[in-house]
Amino acid sequence: MCDFSCYGGSCEEWLALEQALPPAAKLEMPSVDMIRLANEEREAIEAVHDSSGAPSPPVETPEEEITPLCIHFQGGGFMYGTLDAEDAICARIAIGCQVTVLNVDYRHTPDFAYPTQWNDADDAFEWAHDNMNKLKCDPRKVIIGGISAGAWVAASLVLQRHLSSDLPPIAGQILMIPCLAHVDCYEPQLIKMKHHSISSYKQNEFAPIFSLAELQWFTSLLKIESPDVNDLKINPGNATPEQVKGLPPSMIGVAGLDPLRDEGLLYAKMLSEAGVPVDVNLFVGLPHGFRCFEERLSASERWDRVVEDGIRWVLSGPVASDEFCVKTV
Repeated sequence: MCDFSCYGGSCEEWLALEQALPPAAKLEMPSVDMIRLANEEREAIEAVHDSSGAPSPPVETPEEEITPLCIHFQGGGFMYGTLDAEDAICARIAIGCQVTVLNVDYRHTPDFAYPTQWNDADDAFEWAHDNMNKLKCDPRKVIIGGISAGAWVAASLVLQRHLSSDLPPIAGQILMIPCLAHVDCYEPQLIKMKHHSISSYKQNEFAPIFSLAELQWFTSLLKIESPDVNDLKINPGNATPEQVKGLPPSMIGVAGLDPLRDEGLLYAKMLSEAGVPVDVNLFVGLPHGFRCFEERLSASERWDRVVEDGIRWVLSGPVASDEFCVKTV
């Protein structure tokens, strides 16, 4: 039985920043204009903090060079996010890790419900393999990565392909602050805990930035009727040790002040015990999505380093450890 409650609570740096933040907005369906403005704000933040803020020329690779491919799925609760908003993130990864990054903009709620986002991810994966020569990428070195909602889709894609695909195996997965189970299918997660009261759903129920109520609200927009707890497409975290055995090296990043904390750690623990190479990084005292505060939090730089180190790590052909270990960063 697990107890990750020692990772709860806010760090001093977050508490100081939180004092300067405006009150949280009321949880309600935004208008089309509000979604557009929110996306424009995300794009502006990334543009300002992408190196000098000036446009950069495309990164060219030598004609004969074949690179690994990282397929990136954006966060944003399935509602927010654009290609431009993810551009700086993808550029940092491409330059820092010398990989090609495929930036996938799956269709969003509320206009498109489940399984559209999952199908778009699967189509992107198929397209990438059909176009490896054009992309100048190695089909044996494909990494799947995502943030938050994007990590949910990424984990699902990796597990589904592992269980059924005839394409070359995926080289690794990078899951940052992932959701790994539908909120109505969480019971298999809770029974792994020493007690429900110490779960991150309870401990971080009213967490800043992303509370349990917000998780429930964003998930409801997927309009999944009567979700099945055993449906691994929407609940990769509910897989069995036997089903995850043989998954590729997995780097998982978790925030301590996040309702999603425990499912990320539980998944990492199960993978580790099933013989999968796992690298677990926990951002102590920080909420879900803290990376959006850029240089106002020193942890933003650590986030970038964790992602880049994780990509290099999965490509290095790591071996599984005999012991499950959580690194605090």
